[in-house]
Amino acid sequence: MARLEQLSQQVLAVMAEIGQDYSKYQHHRGLFCRSGCGECCQHPGIEATVLEMLPLAFRLIEEQRADQVLSDLAERDDARCYFYQSHSEDRKQGQCSVYQQRPGICRFFGAAGTTGRAGEYQLSTCRNIKTDHPAAYAETLIALESDPPPLIRHGQEQIRQLDPELASNPMPLNQALATALEKALFEQYYQSAE
Repeated sequence: MARLEQLSQQVLAVMAEIGQDYSKYQHHRGLFCRSGCGECCQHPGIEATVLEMLPLAFRLIEEQRADQVLSDLAERDDARCYFYQSHSEDRKQGQCSVYQQRPGICRFFGAAGTTGRAGEYQLSTCRNIKTDHPAAYAETLIALESDPPPLIRHGQEQIRQLDPELASNPMPLNQALATALEKALFEQYYQSAE
């Protein structure tokens, strides 16, 4: 198995662990995303690193869809996630079509932690969760110091430690995917040439 393919398996394992930590905290605190909500998937400013996108790149290669996705991304004007499948006209309802290979940033969404300038815990959550679960949100804010949320930067650091170079440059989601696909295809081409 080539280096990037092995690395993608490591990334997937770390991201699965991160996802479990975030999910456990969110369920414990009662801070759930709306079923079928895709508002965060619509945001054009979502960024990921090439490293985070490697598992998806190798899945697409395995499914023989890599060239088509690369072509689609090159022609695409839309900065929103290529793999979001909308189920409503306003595009707010939908689902991720590559959920198991989604990047770290998508795993951190919902309810996660950051720290303020003085090192205090802060809760990062979307307005829909605040609206849908006001009591749970208020209780979580009160309990931040005694029951801190998993910190986004810790999750990012776990991923970054696998390969600091490939994790050093966050870029728009679709661009990170295209770059990961190009690197993975390049590696596979040279591996098959040998």
